[in-house]
Amino acid sequence: MARGRFIAFEGGEGAGKSTQAKLLAEHLRGQGFEVVVTREPGGTPGGEAIRGLVLDPSGDGWEAEAEALLFAAARSDHVARLIRPALDRGAWVVSDRFLDSSRAYQGGGGGLDDEAIMELHRFGSNGLLPDLTILIDVPEGDIAERLARRDGGESDRIGGRDGAFHRRVRDAFARFANLEPNRFATIDGSGEIGATQAAIVKAIQPLLAGS
Repeated sequence: MARGRFIAFEGGEGAGKSTQAKLLAEHLRGQGFEVVVTREPGGTPGGEAIRGLVLDPSGDGWEAEAEALLFAAARSDHVARLIRPALDRGAWVVSDRFLDSSRAYQGGGGGLDDEAIMELHRFGSNGLLPDLTILIDVPEGDIAERLARRDGGESDRIGGRDGAFHRRVRDAFARFANLEPNRFATIDGSGEIGATQAAIVKAIQPLLAGS
């Protein structure tokens, strides 16, 4: 049986990743594929427990180093228990965030060394990378309005950080996409949901052709 495909959605707060991940899964199922939709941190009981620890807006929060370790632990469990088994049986995996969020948030936003985050990933998840990382990019000016509509102005512990932090995150995502153009597809997320979806479906065509 052919190995499945792994697609990760990345981007800043309010970019529309969760919506587009679900729409892509529906499209792929319509093509006859088994599709597993998941998220990070999360996807497994252990991953969801860690999600509560790092994203709960109450409490004092974590330093960037502790966040990176927690996310790496959640990802290790996620990869071992859900992602790899699904890929091995030929399913497509669509994840709302993966490794590059740690690189952008704890690295770009929090100031940690990118190589240190990558080393955690090599150790914990055997260096697994998506076949395609879809980066949904939305202009900074549109984000506040989207977040207000999404959650009434209340964000989780990381989403609620200041504008300077999120600018560093956005810059980091753009840098990764520029450095790895064969793994990333950058999609303009500023338009209507349907237009963004159409651009994503176009971006995955090379993966479909190789299935």
